[in-house]
Amino acid sequence: MKVVISGASSGIGLALARHYLERGDTVAAFARRGELLQTLATEFPEKVFCYALDVRDAPAIQKAAGDFMLRAGVPDIVIANAGVSRGTLTEYVEDEEVFQNVMDINVLGMVKTFQPFLAAMRNAKQGTLVGIASVAGFRGLPGSGAYSASKAAAISYMESLRVEMYGSGVKVVTLCPGYIKTPMTDINTYPMPFILPADVAAKRMARVIACGTSFAVVPWQMGVVGWVMKRLPNWLYDLAFSKAPHKSRTVKLD
Repeated sequence: MKVVISGASSGIGLALARHYLERGDTVAAFARRGELLQTLATEFPEKVFCYALDVRDAPAIQKAAGDFMLRAGVPDIVIANAGVSRGTLTEYVEDEEVFQNVMDINVLGMVKTFQPFLAAMRNAKQGTLVGIASVAGFRGLPGSGAYSASKAAAISYMESLRVEMYGSGVKVVTLCPGYIKTPMTDINTYPMPFILPADVAAKRMARVIACGTSFAVVPWQMGVVGWVMKRLPNWLYDLAFSKAPHKSRTVKLD
């Protein structure tokens, strides 16, 4: 198979890239930090195509997509995984730029990752588009307004895309990770229930993708937590989460 993965230099993206490469698949790895991608290139020569780019840069992604399809063919799977997380508070004017960057990367970065491949995949009448959202998109978390909003938007966007692709032969899968052990969660000082190692999470996600399930939470236990959270009345949710610990505003994670 041919797999495209954004945000492939660390965390979930790197774990997914390794999973598919170890199976013998061909991977196009997109990430800003090209030096980290070279580790993959050294470890899996001739199986991984590395593209150092920012998912906010549509022309760069279009160029990389064209190059990959010319060299390897139409991808079977495109995984829009690139994302950033940072604590934000609306009262701070300096956080406005942070809100913009989080939305640009976590939402528009998905759109820009998928767009160059859509026509070719539709013409081939096959393939799977995968968006990595988060259980943080189920309800707004205090101190994480930008991140929660971006993941809620990603979930809705993926649903719109799924309906648009209906009947085309192209599947659309929304994956909502819970807590996965990555650089993004390593600095959290609060409890993280049901946390999974990245390689274990990647294997579970790959199974969901292979089945073409339209929506899934990994691990499934966080899906139960999310189901309960979404059904709490506002007064109870506000009471329960108003004192919840906040993610740091000073540390940028991706």
